[in-house]
Amino acid sequence: MIRLNSEIEGKAINFGEARRLFKAYGCSFCSNFEYDRGKFDSLLWREGGESIYLRIPFDVVEGALDHSDAHIQFRTPYVIKHVVNVGLDYDENSLMTTTGVNQFQKPLDNDGYIRDKSRWAQAGEDVIDQVLNTMRGGMIS
Repeated sequence: MIRLNSEIEGKAINFGEARRLFKAYGCSFCSNFEYDRGKFDSLLWREGGESIYLRIPFDVVEGALDHSDAHIQFRTPYVIKHVVNVGLDYDENSLMTTTGVNQFQKPLDNDGYIRDKSRWAQAGEDVIDQVLNTMRGGMIS
C-alpha cells in the first residue's frame, strides 16, 4: 500500500456530487460500504490477475450513504495492488469452478507488492488532482 499526500484529505462535499464527479473520471463508488463510510476506486492498471487501484476512502459526517445529499469527508487516499486467483478453485463449495470463474474466491494477496511505487503514486495523485480541479466549486469545506 502506498499512502498519498493529497489536498483531498479532510475536504468535505455532498456525496451525490462527489459520486457524479468521480464517475466522470473513471472512478467507481465501491458497493461494499457502510452507511457511515465508503470509498471511491479507480483502476490504474490490470494484467492477468493483478490490479493496481487508487482508493479514496471517506467518512459520512452528516446523513447516510443511502441518500445523495449526505455530506462526506475524505480520508487519506492510497494505492493498493490486488492479486487474485484467475485459475480454478478446487474446493468442494465451488459451483462455478468448472468455468474458471468464482466471484467468491479469496484473493491470493489483498495488498500485493507494488513495483515502481513512484510511478503509481504519481498516477493516483494525477487522478485526484483532476477530480479536485473539477470539484472545487462544490466543496463544503
